[in-house]
Amino acid sequence: MPDPRAAGPGEAEFGNSDPESVARTILLQRLTRSAATRSQLAELLARRGVPTEPAERVLDRFCEVGLINDGRFAAEWVESRHAGRGLARRALAHELRAKGVDQEMIEAALDDLDPEVERATARRLAAQRLRSLQGQPTEVQRRRLAGFLARKGYSAGLVYEVVGSVIVEEATEQV
Repeated sequence: MPDPRAAGPGEAEFGNSDPESVARTILLQRLTRSAATRSQLAELLARRGVPTEPAERVLDRFCEVGLINDGRFAAEWVESRHAGRGLARRALAHELRAKGVDQEMIEAALDDLDPEVERATARRLAAQRLRSLQGQPTEVQRRRLAGFLARKGYSAGLVYEVVGSVIVEEATEQV
């Protein structure tokens, strides 16, 4: 009996099965947990030892039937990560590029993010963070808020505008 550790990951796990069947099984198992991009799934198949040609055929088929849809993935990612973590366009685009989403799909997903909603989110985040900075000198508050929003991917202009207005609003409320 051959040693299963000597075979590649896909071979050891699935024996002499048809590579396309193996690829379908791997993809279906992965997609039942959460959505993923075509690039992420292709990488998974490669790691699991599925040959390139059968993997591409199965990936193409999954795209045809809508099980893999990078455009939908990108739109849902933008909505979720902006609402949940307050990430700005730049940070969202960076994350989507890292997941292998095409630039056109990234731009289309980001077009759905209204600049006014992004501005309101930045203001909300800054106001929340400012509460934890009470008692600090204004310059420390300004610097920490700016760094916080910059790490979320907000542009320098928007950061400057939001931080300034949030600090002024807080100062006028305390008077």
